[in-house]
Amino acid sequence: MEREEILQKIESKYQDLGIPVDTMLEGLLYSKPMVYWDYIQTDALLGLQTQRTTLPDEMIFIMYHQVNELLFKMILLEIKQIAKSDSLDVEVFTKHLMRISRYFDMLSSSFDIMGDGMDKEQYMKFRNTLAPASGFQSAQYRMIEFASTELINLIDVRFRSTIDRDTPFEHAYEHLYWQAAGKNYNTGQKSILLDKFEKKYMGDFIDFMKDYNTTNISMKFKSLPDSVRNNVDLVNTMRHYDYTVNVKWVMSHYKAAAKYIGGGAATGGSDWTKYMLPKYQKRIFYPDLWSEEEKENWGITNLESYKILTEV
Repeated sequence: MEREEILQKIESKYQDLGIPVDTMLEGLLYSKPMVYWDYIQTDALLGLQTQRTTLPDEMIFIMYHQVNELLFKMILLEIKQIAKSDSLDVEVFTKHLMRISRYFDMLSSSFDIMGDGMDKEQYMKFRNTLAPASGFQSAQYRMIEFASTELINLIDVRFRSTIDRDTPFEHAYEHLYWQAAGKNYNTGQKSILLDKFEKKYMGDFIDFMKDYNTTNISMKFKSLPDSVRNNVDLVNTMRHYDYTVNVKWVMSHYKAAAKYIGGGAATGGSDWTKYMLPKYQKRIFYPDLWSEEEKENWGITNLESYKILTEV
């Protein structure tokens, strides 16, 4: 692009904004050149770790979870580009879904940092200062779930037959699979872990559920023409994402937790095995893309039939 053309475009841009272009150009005389540490906000980022103990490995624990939250934010940005697009084609859909899958592949493999990167003795000491906080309380992860699939697929398997698309969101929320981590269904009483989480985020979750009710990845996929939905590459990408999030990532998390706390309760007091293990909840984002045998063995075997499909 020629210099004159660039200047014309700049002038046109600021005229449309109602800002005198001479004012903007004069401002450039006094602006500072961009440097990496200001753009990335390195000092602020490195100052976000606050330990509760003097144990060195607690810093690893904090930073690891902060990295997870940054990756969750990246995933939500990719999901939004799918969910809010009015003109999806197979290439765009597959591209963004593969980006999301790569982030979760990275998250799954990163549990080696937790499994091998902290001394168990240190962890068992500093974890007692964290209660009732828990990784369970990641709001972004819950939003990823809401934006990835239809709400019925996140309902506790025991209650799915009682809930449909006409069910109020508030009622459906009370029967989400992860409520089992801190709720007594006989009395309705909730643990402090769940109570604090809901006081902070429940309103946001209900709004988010409504926003993505018809634009989640599953619904966007179903809205595509048959020729696109039957594209083998896209179906394989959907299956890869589903399996990575709901089996591979979960089991990596489960194994890391089991190494440190065995069969004990999580820091938030949750019975984490009951809601985490895939074989209990059969949590599947895209059940129509899996065979009955695959769904029956979900989270139990390595799903040999999960191999890449050659035809749909």
